[in-house]
Amino acid sequence: MKLVRDESIATTEVNRSKFIAHLFPFEHFKKKLDQLKTDHPKARHFVYAYRYFNELNQIVENQSDDGEPKGSSGRPVLNVLRGNEMINTAIIIVRYFGGTKLGVGGLVRAYTESVHQVLQKSNLLDYKRRISKSITVGYRDVGLVEHILKQYANTSWEKKFAEKNVEICFNVDEEDCELIMNRFKEICY
Repeated sequence: MKLVRDESIATTEVNRSKFIAHLFPFEHFKKKLDQLKTDHPKARHFVYAYRYFNELNQIVENQSDDGEPKGSSGRPVLNVLRGNEMINTAIIIVRYFGGTKLGVGGLVRAYTESVHQVLQKSNLLDYKRRISKSITVGYRDVGLVEHILKQYANTSWEKKFAEKNVEICFNVDEEDCELIMNRFKEICY
């Protein structure tokens, strides 16, 4: 599976209709949709699709035709995201009507092409499942624990101080979790 960390934008023109595709991390979806509606007050449609993992590690998907003929835009956009195995990703395509009706087939082709264009411009990253863990150590071992965590990419943590110990809560790629926990056992226990 793939995801994006940054926004990418691509513009496609079909029969004077302009399709501006914005691909970005799902966590910014609501804010981005509101922003685009403000930035493009004369746009006719804001077609979107997204896919993300929920807290139960299930894939949640949604799409909207936003006034385009049913099945002509949101569903094809979502299908391209599925076909490219995108996750935790959203896309909003802003459409300016060019004066010529494209028909359902023309809309499907235009929206599909728009998604392909923005995917080509994007920096796609491999998705890695994240796990949250915590460890409680004495004050003398905090530096050792942080040293271990710093050795792994994409690891974040926070410390909660108590009277005699420190709880360190961290998020780590699933594939690194067992290695990290084994290193903690070697050093701290």
